[in-house]
Amino acid sequence: MSKAEAHTVAPPFHPTVAILLRPAEPDDALCLGVLATQVWLDTYAKPGIRTSFAQYVRSAFASEAMLALIKQPDVRLVVAECEGHLVGLAQYTLRRPPPLAQPCEAAELDRLYVQEPFTGKGVGARLNARVEAECVSLGTTTLWLQAWTGNARALAFYARHGYADVGTTFFEMDGERHENRVLAKSLSSTR
Repeated sequence: MSKAEAHTVAPPFHPTVAILLRPAEPDDALCLGVLATQVWLDTYAKPGIRTSFAQYVRSAFASEAMLALIKQPDVRLVVAECEGHLVGLAQYTLRRPPPLAQPCEAAELDRLYVQEPFTGKGVGARLNARVEAECVSLGTTTLWLQAWTGNARALAFYARHGYADVGTTFFEMDGERHENRVLAKSLSSTR
C-alpha cells in the first residue's frame, strides 16, 4: 500500500476535490489536535462546554500530546487531507487486545474523526479501510474499538463495516462513567 493515496469526493464547498490519505507527520501535531478537538466537541459536548470537557480536550489533544502519539512505535495515525487541509484522522494502537475477548493479535482503533462537512462522503470509510489494510499487513487478526452509546451515527457506521458488538465498557472522565460499546472485527476474512 502506498504511503499516500488520493480519492475524489464532493464536499459542500467544492464540486470535486481529491482527498489524500497519508501517515501523520510531526508537523501535523498542531492541526491534528485542533481537528480532534473540533470533532470531539461536536460529538460529545452537545449540551455545551463544561470544565471536564474543556480539561479533557486541552490535555488529550494538545500539540505535545499529539506529537507524543505520532512518535510512539505502536501508535499509528493516518490523516485525510483536502487541498492541504486536514479533514480527518484515524489513530490505532498495535498489540492491544480487546478487553472482553480472548487474547489475540489485535489492534485498537482509538479514534476515527472526520470533520462534519466531510461526513457521508466516504472519508471515514476510506480511513477505516486503510487502517484495516495496514493492520492486516502487520499480522493483526482483530481490530476493535469503543463507541459511545449516544453516538448512533458511529454505531451505525461500524455495523455497516462489519464490526460486531461484543460488550460494554465505560469511558471515565471527571468521576463520571459514560457507557461505550466494544465493537470488534475479525480481519482474517479481509486477507
